[in-house]
Amino acid sequence: MDRTLLFRQLFDADSSTYTYLLADPASKEAVLIDPVFEQHQRDRALVEELGLTLLATLDTHCHADHVTGAWLMQQALGSKIGISGRYGDMVQGADYRLDHGDRVPFGDRALEVRATPGHTDGCLTYVLDDHTMAFTGDCLLIRGAGRCDFQQGDAHTMYMSITEQIFSLPDDCIIWPAHDYSGRTASTVGEEKAHNPRIGGQADEADFVGYMENLGLPHPKKIDIAIPANCVCGKPDDGQMPTIADWGPVHLNYGGVKEIEPQWVAENLENVHVLDVRGPDEFNAELGHIAGAQLVPLPELESRVEDIPTDQPVVTVCKSGRRSAQATVILKKQGLKETASLRGGMLGWNEARLPVENA
Repeated sequence: MDRTLLFRQLFDADSSTYTYLLADPASKEAVLIDPVFEQHQRDRALVEELGLTLLATLDTHCHADHVTGAWLMQQALGSKIGISGRYGDMVQGADYRLDHGDRVPFGDRALEVRATPGHTDGCLTYVLDDHTMAFTGDCLLIRGAGRCDFQQGDAHTMYMSITEQIFSLPDDCIIWPAHDYSGRTASTVGEEKAHNPRIGGQADEADFVGYMENLGLPHPKKIDIAIPANCVCGKPDDGQMPTIADWGPVHLNYGGVKEIEPQWVAENLENVHVLDVRGPDEFNAELGHIAGAQLVPLPELESRVEDIPTDQPVVTVCKSGRRSAQATVILKKQGLKETASLRGGMLGWNEARLPVENA
């Protein structure tokens, strides 16, 4: 059996949250752990660019510091939503009510579910099938542990969760937490057993509980927003997907570039201004150009921004979409916010057999 794995660690700076993408390279089936609401465009773009099928999003718990992106990913990609079944009716909208001993397969790989309550009653740790990785949520952190002073948290329970369910894994098992606030990305079971100041070394249960019950931390800033939203898996109050632009179906690729599909542009040419940033020799060459397009070569763009009409959204275009992507960056810096790059450029336009002009 092929034991390879496609793995990505993603980060939301606002909440210091790590999101994890795991996929079986052969089948392209994937799961996403702890997605963040505001990062759903990024996560969707990565899944699509890698050609993956997202089977499920898996939250390690009902978060209090950010809103999950589970519902958004479900609407965008059809993925199922998984969270602990121990939350009962508190959480609505989940497809999988997970508990200790369950397995979540993706291709030839799987995640084992271990119940690790203490931060909340419903905290889960997801362990890769070969025990080389553990996604510990807010239970075990790098040189720390999640707070236990709200959402039915309990330090005694967390001590048992860490020592029995996480520290029982191999010492070289890599720990991937849901958060880190100091730029650290990963640890190992062995490291945390030896060096974690709250539970490592010679610390016993009394030491751990005494430490955890005297942290004196303020409540998370987003708790009043996050918990109600996460109780419906991140579904917005209006039940609508947030959009990047109100003028058209603009998508954000993983590189952060706003793109729009050729077919939509062809059907809405009267509502957009097409800006071709190729050279003059390319404009009338084999690939042709889009009817009504304004030619402003990329090297001249910054000095000619005033020549570009601002009464319509601007769709930039080049041969492949690379130069036009840079054009959107330049235009944004110059104050033109309603812009998008034509996905695939004139190559994509011609491949879709859309009309062109050559003179």
